[in-house]
Amino acid sequence: MSAPPDEGLVELWTSEQARLRQQLVEEDTEDWQRSPLFSGLERVGGVDLSFIKGDDVNACAQLVVLSYPDLELLYENSQMVTLTAPYIAGFLAFRETPFLFEALQRLEKNDPKLMPQVVFVDGNGLFHYREFGLACHLGVLSGLPCVGVAKNLLQVQGVHKSEEHQSQIAALQKGGDSFPLTATSGKVLGKALRSSDKSSKPVYVSVGHKISLDTAVRLTHSCCRYRVPEPIRQLGGERGGASFSLSSSSSSSSSSSRD
Repeated sequence: MSAPPDEGLVELWTSEQARLRQQLVEEDTEDWQRSPLFSGLERVGGVDLSFIKGDDVNACAQLVVLSYPDLELLYENSQMVTLTAPYIAGFLAFRETPFLFEALQRLEKNDPKLMPQVVFVDGNGLFHYREFGLACHLGVLSGLPCVGVAKNLLQVQGVHKSEEHQSQIAALQKGGDSFPLTATSGKVLGKALRSSDKSSKPVYVSVGHKISLDTAVRLTHSCCRYRVPEPIRQLGGERGGASFSLSSSSSSSSSSSRD
């Protein structure tokens, strides 16, 4: 049985989330975001932390940058890291963001012309307990537009895997169809998106930073050849291209809903 989370650490992290939350931008800020075909967007990034199976301390921090709209690989970087912060539900960003941010900083230092104009994060953004998930945290720290794309539903703020939710999924007829994830407060925190005609299982899209929800959903769909958008799918753990067995952010202690 795992030890209860340190109350002092939870209080500290809650305060830090609230401070960073004040800097969050939930609307479009770039000209390309307002274009029907995203004219001017040339580079899209994807980040994730993948774990060696059976090990929730040593992980591989991964960043890819793809061309847009062709979605061809321009840059990839993988770095083995050792996690020191504990996993506490709702505070995944404090465990993982430092390594993802460092990957972006390395690229900016070594080859700034390849910096992505938007970053897809394998995890949640605004769709979170305190409306500040991993994608928001990375977005505010980096200053880059970010989109949170989760493969599993985080059951939070009144959104549950209910019969109604399942019926809404069943009503998604084709790629691009979506429905809102509405909190008990009435605020729309994200959308469930059928990202491909080939998959009836949705992904869960939410604002990370400097992008509106509608634009985030539209962009996610445009980057999908299959269920998962290419900037996330082409990470080593998704492609299976790494030389060791990786499990994408699925250590025994981490949330499968990427909170």
